[in-house]
Amino acid sequence: MAPSMDIDDNVDKKSKSSTAAKKVGTPSASSEEASPHPDMSLAQDIHRVMMVHSSTLSVEDATAIIGMDPAVLLDKVISRVGTGGKSVEEAIKENEAKYNKTEEDSTEDKKKDEEEDSDKTDEIVEPLLNAALYRHLQSTLGYNKSDALSEVNLTAIEAHHEAIIKILRENITKAKDEAGDMEVLHAHMDVARYCAKCTTKEMALSAYEEVVALPKLSIGKKLDAYLEMTRVCSFWGDWKSMNETLTKAAKVIEKGGDWDRRNRLKAYQAMSYLCSRDLKSASTLLVEGIATFSCAELCEYSEFIMYAIVTNLLYLKRTEVKKSIIDGSEILQVSKDIPVVMQLANTLYECDYKAYLHTLVDLQPHLVANRYLQPHAGYILRELHVLAFQQFLDSYQSVTLESMATSFGVGVEFLDLQLSRFIAAGRLTAKIDKYGGVVETNRPDWKNARYQEMIQKGDLLLNRIQKLGRVVDL
Repeated sequence: MAPSMDIDDNVDKKSKSSTAAKKVGTPSASSEEASPHPDMSLAQDIHRVMMVHSSTLSVEDATAIIGMDPAVLLDKVISRVGTGGKSVEEAIKENEAKYNKTEEDSTEDKKKDEEEDSDKTDEIVEPLLNAALYRHLQSTLGYNKSDALSEVNLTAIEAHHEAIIKILRENITKAKDEAGDMEVLHAHMDVARYCAKCTTKEMALSAYEEVVALPKLSIGKKLDAYLEMTRVCSFWGDWKSMNETLTKAAKVIEKGGDWDRRNRLKAYQAMSYLCSRDLKSASTLLVEGIATFSCAELCEYSEFIMYAIVTNLLYLKRTEVKKSIIDGSEILQVSKDIPVVMQLANTLYECDYKAYLHTLVDLQPHLVANRYLQPHAGYILRELHVLAFQQFLDSYQSVTLESMATSFGVGVEFLDLQLSRFIAAGRLTAKIDKYGGVVETNRPDWKNARYQEMIQKGDLLLNRIQKLGRVVDL
């Protein structure tokens, strides 16, 4: 039987994870080995800058959410994607020095980098030198400051990357001739991760395809490669390729795989469902993944909780909302980081509809500022409105428009307009008596409806049996 490449070459990490109790949201062993690139927090920052640039998100709201002026964030993003404030020559020289070393030096540097990364995981300031992404931001945002990189600079950076990738590919050849399967895998991953950091989506995905095509590759390592490919697709906003890659990963995990990787795959699938507006499927995976979340490379834990709360409010029963969200121990740990979303859940559960609508207004910029939720912000807000109206009407056989408007803190005309829209669309089972100023609920009689359905199906079955009997008689 062929040897497996699924060898844990980092014993220290494994021993640490077995001796210490894992905190909620702490990266797992396989998550810690994941590449930090592409950086999904950078993708969020780019999205927010673009929302402000297009006037979809106001400067005031953006400042309140990100904690800094959007203009400052723009400069930081451009600096990070480019040379980090250094000259092109200096940045290229520093990057080149990392790869023009002897094998012994590079091994020692990798160990040092791992130790340093564990001490400063919250702050990644290494410039990406990504010419393709820089061009995209420059053209989209109209960034033309005096310190902006010129086309000559960007061409020089691309030529530099070609030289580095050539060195990394020579390492693959060397590993095939002089080392074993694990070293070949590492050499291929070095190429893929460098492309994910510094080049285009197409080059990165092509390099990862070479990884998953390696012979004797274990299920765990193949799944890790697919998850990193998923992040590349997500970073560049290619949701279709993201879904296709996750489908391949799901087929791989069916053949085996540890629980940690299974849980990580579910988190990635939840984000894919979120992007395709399949909020019901996403809500199930999100609430299941709260206790086992370890994908720090995908999003922050507080972000993941935000997604779980917003989606599950739409589908969980009121008692389940109390149990799983409001009183959930893991959610309470990060409740201070997501006050608006927590207030939304609490006001809905406590039937404080006036405060609930005010919270929806506060929630809107947070949805717009999030790259996964922004395309669906209008849909989510509409569904949250329907949810509150339905919950209120379920308590009454009939209620006056004035009384309901007072409970929601809105005008009668506004409420009448909102209710009529949702009733006409079949979203609310009620009718409005405009003359009497009353809303009457029409609760469907499910028991009677099922009885009638059974009678109809029974009649159809009897008719078919009679026809079959005539054929047999003939």
